[in-house]
Amino acid sequence: MPTTKPWESLLTETDRIVIEKGGYGQSRGLGKRPLLVIIDAQPNYIGADKPIEEQLEQWPSGGGDIAWKGIRKIEELKKHAAKNGIPVLFTRNVQKKSIQFDSFSTKAKRDQTKYIDGNPAADILECLAPNENDIVVDKSYASAFFGTPLISYLVKLKVDSLIIVGGSTSGCVRATAVDAVTHNYNVAIVEDAVFDRIDLSHKAALLDLWMKYCDVMTSEDIVEYFESLNVEKEEVR
Repeated sequence: MPTTKPWESLLTETDRIVIEKGGYGQSRGLGKRPLLVIIDAQPNYIGADKPIEEQLEQWPSGGGDIAWKGIRKIEELKKHAAKNGIPVLFTRNVQKKSIQFDSFSTKAKRDQTKYIDGNPAADILECLAPNENDIVVDKSYASAFFGTPLISYLVKLKVDSLIIVGGSTSGCVRATAVDAVTHNYNVAIVEDAVFDRIDLSHKAALLDLWMKYCDVMTSEDIVEYFESLNVEKEEVR
């Protein structure tokens, strides 16, 4: 197993034996028609570009500078997706008119008005502003599949692989990835383009996803993958 993965330092010797003997972490691979899925890149969940503890008063759900580090990777990936003809889909975690159906709100004390549709804090970050070809899916729960038309978009686009970035790793990213695999899509989580408020949650979620559900890759791996698909298209022509 590679020693550079984010969770490596958390593993005990017993953990390593379980992973090796159990055969966990095998690559599922990716297909020929990927979709870049950007999860909840909104001010509410990104916050200010400063240490997380320094921005919590204004952005209690924000990830701070760690989230912004991931956002900069997402900006790069979005450019490479456009260059290589890879479609892009955003999710917005947002409540309509009221937060009464927001299950997370019962677990967190925060200013709930920021999470209602129409508040600028619930919009996509300006630096990632969707263009006319990008798809935006609004959701009210962790998984991008629950209560949304996502499957219809995937069928229409003939997508076979989801490249998932955004936040949080242990929440909406993980829930979306697990549901995607459940629907038999190939999935890659981009380890340096996802983020979480709690470092332990981030690393444990990546480990869990890598062991049992999907591939965990770097942004450099994904750029190479996008480029390889474009080369194949050119060869076909």
